[in-house]
Amino acid sequence: MRYIAPAREAVDPSVFGFAPLHDWGEYNGWLCNARWPLMDELNARWPQHASERFVAQTYELLQDGLHYEERIAQRGLIATREENWHDLFNAMIWLRYPSLKRALNKQQAIGVAKLGRRERSRPQCAQTHFDEAGVVVMVRDPALLTLWDAHDWHGLFWRCRHAWQDGSIALEVFGHALLEHALTPGKLLVGKALVLSDNVADPEHAIAHCAEWIAEGRVLRDPQELRPLPLSGIPGWPAGNNVETFHLTTACYQPLREGRHYPAPLRMS
Repeated sequence: MRYIAPAREAVDPSVFGFAPLHDWGEYNGWLCNARWPLMDELNARWPQHASERFVAQTYELLQDGLHYEERIAQRGLIATREENWHDLFNAMIWLRYPSLKRALNKQQAIGVAKLGRRERSRPQCAQTHFDEAGVVVMVRDPALLTLWDAHDWHGLFWRCRHAWQDGSIALEVFGHALLEHALTPGKLLVGKALVLSDNVADPEHAIAHCAEWIAEGRVLRDPQELRPLPLSGIPGWPAGNNVETFHLTTACYQPLREGRHYPAPLRMS
């Protein structure tokens, strides 16, 4: 069933105090005010050198005949629906992670040029999944990957809760649909993860590498590259996960499908 975001006036303000939305405090003026931000306010956040800008998605704009991704690649115009949570979160992701968004746009535009505006390749599907629900996960303890490989969610999120607090595993939320879904209290969120190993000390460094690999066409060539990660199991996320029973019974914890194997984590060295 397609998710329908609540109306702005119906959003429970408490959701902005929990992950993942509490990590976007610099945009609280856009998220918590009674009125929607104007397009000029969104564009005012771009650095001076940026080649993109947000434009209202109007009938007149769409008459250029371009695919959404083509319009960004050729004209630097990001069609944005006004008074729309999904597109507002997309704008926020563009502003925080422009290198990743540009890399995805480059590959999507290549796909459109090859297949046309109606067909979608497996790489395009992988890129879209990551764009909507992506997380970049940095794992320093290989034992955690063993648990993850087996979908041992009780082990990953309960027995090893400390790992999410001591830096053994960390993540950056990239998918704007994840932020939109978080507007509904108690909604169980599942991300689609690109995983990096090695001693990743700097999230910005990890993001830069992912952007480079995507732009070069080295990753996100198939949706099966992405690992599901039930984000609602992470300590501090708002799903009542501070009790063990959550990690034994919750619906977002799915068993490993027979024959499903995950690729090795990406390495920066």
